[in-house]
Amino acid sequence: MKKLSPPRALLTVALLLTAAFLICFGLMRGEFMRVLSKAASICLECIGIG
Repeated sequence: MKKLSPPRALLTVALLLTAAFLICFGLMRGEFMRVLSKAASICLECIGIG
């Protein structure tokens, strides 16, 4: 496994922490239910039911 340079490693860690924070924030706001309902309606529209 190749080692990352320090600035790149810092950027990687910062992006992972930001992603984790945004995922937790979305879960606390209940965004997953909105995404799930939109996905279900799009899927039903594709097969001609909705």
